[in-house]
Order: sequence, then C-alpha cells, then structure tokens
Amino acid sequence: MHLNRILILFFPIAVVFSSCTDNTKHSNKKVFHLNMSIGLESLDPAFAQILYSMWATHMVYNTLVETDENLHLQPSLATHWQVSTDGLTYTFYLRHDVLFQDDALFANGKGRKMVASDVVYSFNRLIDPAVASTGAWIFNDRVTEKDPFVAVNDTTILIHLRKPFRPFVSMLSMPYCSIVPKEVAAHYGKDFRSHACGTGPFQLKYWDEGNVLVLHKNPHYWQHDSTGTPLPYLDAVQIFFYDTKAVEFLNFLQGKVDFVNNIDGSFKDLILNKDGTLKKEFQNKIDLTTRRYLNTEYIGFLTDTTNPIMQGVATRNVLVRQAINYAIDRQKIVTYFRNGAGIPATGGFTRPGFEGFETTPTYGYHYDPQKALALLAQAGHPYGRGLAPITVQTPDNYSDIANFIASELQSIGIKMNVEIMQPAILKQQMNQSATLLFRGNWIADYPDAETFLAFFYSHYPAPPNYSRFSNATFDKWYEESLNAPDSLRKRLYRQMDSLAISQAPVIPLYYEQLFQFTHKNISGFTTNPMNIIDLKRVKIN
Repeated sequence: MHLNRILILFFPIAVVFSSCTDNTKHSNKKVFHLNMSIGLESLDPAFAQILYSMWATHMVYNTLVETDENLHLQPSLATHWQVSTDGLTYTFYLRHDVLFQDDALFANGKGRKMVASDVVYSFNRLIDPAVASTGAWIFNDRVTEKDPFVAVNDTTILIHLRKPFRPFVSMLSMPYCSIVPKEVAAHYGKDFRSHACGTGPFQLKYWDEGNVLVLHKNPHYWQHDSTGTPLPYLDAVQIFFYDTKAVEFLNFLQGKVDFVNNIDGSFKDLILNKDGTLKKEFQNKIDLTTRRYLNTEYIGFLTDTTNPIMQGVATRNVLVRQAINYAIDRQKIVTYFRNGAGIPATGGFTRPGFEGFETTPTYGYHYDPQKALALLAQAGHPYGRGLAPITVQTPDNYSDIANFIASELQSIGIKMNVEIMQPAILKQQMNQSATLLFRGNWIADYPDAETFLAFFYSHYPAPPNYSRFSNATFDKWYEESLNAPDSLRKRLYRQMDSLAISQAPVIPLYYEQLFQFTHKNISGFTTNPMNIIDLKRVKIN
C-alpha cells in the first residue's frame, strides 16, 4: 500500500479536527468513516452521475423533494407542491428558514437564506451548455424553451413543462437537482467541484483528492428530529479512497471503516452463508442489513427485425426467446453466484417494490425446462434442432453467470457461446444496436416505475431502448400514463410491464439486493432503494 494511504489510517481525529491545537480533547467527537473505492471526481451536483458523487452530494446539498426508505416522496427544501390540471405547470412552495453553509463569498462570511431565485439559478445552470452537466437530460426537451423556471417570490417557484410528465416530481429528488448559491457557483465556475457550498447536513472542511475528504457538521442545518434535536448527530464524516473493495473490507474488519456497501467477491464466501446470512463467527462482530435496490440484472435481445444483423437469427422468434427465459434457474444464480444477494427475477422487468407492483407478480418466467422444450417445438425447433448457436456478449465480471446460463440452455438443445467484452465497448455496441444478445443492468434514476418502462418505449433510442422493442399497444399505454391520475397510471404501469415481458425482449435474471455492513456501535444508518445513503441520523455509541 502506498505510504500516504498507510499514514491516513493513523490520524483520523488529527485530520478531521486539525483546526484545534489539542486533539486529545476531541476524542469524544463522533466521526463516521467510509470509503469510496473508485474515487470522487467532483462535489458539484451538476455532475453527480456516479454513486459516490451522489453520496457526497446528498451529504452537502438538499433537493426540493426527497424519498424515504419506502420510495415515498417527502418534502425537503419545498414544503409542498401543486400540479396544474393540464399537467404543464408545477408550483413549489419553499421553506423560509434554510441557510446556505458559511462561505467567504457571502456577506461577513455567513451563509445567507436560500430563496426561490436560487432554485431558478440551479435548474438553469443544469441545462446551461457551458456547464455541460451530465444531468441536463432531466430538463432538456421537457421544460419550455422560454422561462421554464420562474420565481414568483422568495418562497414560490413555477416550473413549466412542454408536455405532461407525471413522474416529474420524482425526478427532482435526484442529486443533480440540488440547490446551489449563485454567487459561489458562478464565482468558482469549473472549480466549484472542489468548493462545495449547499444547504445540507454536512459542509466541506478538507479535501486531499485521492486520499481523504473531511466533512464537518453544518451547525446551521435546518432539520431537527422528532424531539426537536438538531440534525445531524455526527460531528464529522471522513471519507477514504482505498482503491479496491478488498482493501476497503479489510479496513472495515479492522475497525477503520464504519460501513461497507456490498463486498468484494473474494470475501463473500468467507463472510456469508449461501442463503445470504452472516456466518456464525461474524454475527457478534458486525451487522448485516439487506435492503432492496432498484436494479434489475438482465440479458437483452435485439428485437428489431429490420436490422440486417437480425436476418436468419433464431431469437427473432418470440417463442425461442420465451423458451430461453423458462430454461434458466434464477434461484441457482442468486444462491451460488450471489450468496443470496438478490431476488430471482421471475416477474417483470420492473423491480418489485414500486407502489402498485406486487411482491410476487402474476406474470413472468419461472424455471420450467419442460415448458421451454414445448415452446421450442412450437417454434419448429424440437430440442433445439435447426437452431444456429447464439452468442451473448458480457463484461468479464459477469462471465460466470453467463457460462452457467449457457449450460442451462445446452440442456434444452440451444448452444450459447460467451464472448467477453470490455464494458465500454459493449455499451457502444448496445448503443449502436450492433449486438444480438447482451448482458446488462438497469438501475432506477428516480423513484417511479416509468424509469424502467421507458426501456421499452419504441420512440426512444438506445439508451434506454437497447433491445429496440416496438409495440404499438405498449407505446399507447406509455403515452397515456404520462398525464394519468396516480391510480390509472399505476395500473397502466403493470399492464406495460406484463406486455413487454410477455414478448421476452429481455431475460430478467435477478433483482439486486444491497448487502450493507456496519459495526455494532453504529445506529440510525439508512439507505433508500436507489442506494443513496443518509447519515443525518447516524449515532456512534
């Protein structure tokens, strides 16, 4: 390990509270330690694209709305909101007691009050071509070209859409939509990435990029718990950047990291039983919490029969695609390759957990090799006769599951080859509709089932419609859902999910579960189903 990484392990309190001359008197400070194994590129919410950026953004900033552990939207900087009857105008009413964190660019260096013009600036900044935010898609082609965001007064903002889109409020919970102060963001420009200033529970204290990031408690944070105690409870958060999950977990076992989000594959058999529970020798040392994660792992078929590469391909036939779905024992995948970290995807593409979706759907594919053989016979290929070999393209880290699926298909007479590809090259192939069978995963961007169903809307390119699925009835229901009342919208969502999966443009493999590890002295740690961690109520006992 590099020398500076070793040194970091031995001075957490000195780094976190370096502004004081006597560090010993800070031994009672509550500091939460975590790791970001692939690093952190920016603290600017306009670039909160990867998970760790989302984590950091959520600590420093707030959005108008947020989600709880059950995917329910909750007020945050907005106290409440209204939607016009035509679905084109959203009115948000803001809190009047929120201050930005202290910054030298404010008068006397003290954080000023957040107002509606800050929301207007933040959202306009997100779609400013000069900023080039990776989150611009949230508003591009969705809000009106002229005056999309209007501050009526200091606590009221209007958002104007071009056409109705009922999941819109859910999208505003994304870290991209965090509210920033104009004078700080505009002053630093691209360097705002390392001069974070928000309204969140923690504020930037120190960042030695690639080594350590320290966030201090925001003493002026606006939220309180149910007893009136100010949040957060922690004094600081210290983030390390050990560059492998294996090193991260070793440091966790040594007590130098307080939380681990999933573990390196080399540790799973050491720590976990095949049913996903902790092995006996660890049960009194650490806590394991299993949480749902809005991620569907799948294999996708290209279904565009007008594409020249589809000529003469067996998977043009929906019966063959259905047979393949029935031939795979998803429970074995979860048990033997995931150590229980998942739910077999025997339902639709949409991960169960959204409101209106049953825990056990009445549609989908369970393991039934006899049904698979019957479908192959119906397709004119009894026991796979006459079928040319098919090839699935997959990143190397999924090759074990792909090879298992190949052996499953062999048992019904289908030969499947496994081709390993670099993830970036595979994604390019998927974007260009140049791969017939591909390994992928789909993670929700926001807490609404539409984020999964957009995957099958024929008028969308790839992404999101990597399979190039096209069905007029699906498209009609999708368009109808965009301005439908909630009860009808949820019914349409279920109908769309059922229709899409019946045509088998994908093989849902499993719905991922998060395995999160903490030490016994940690309480109050929460995560929402999009894996955004919340440290506001964490206590260290």
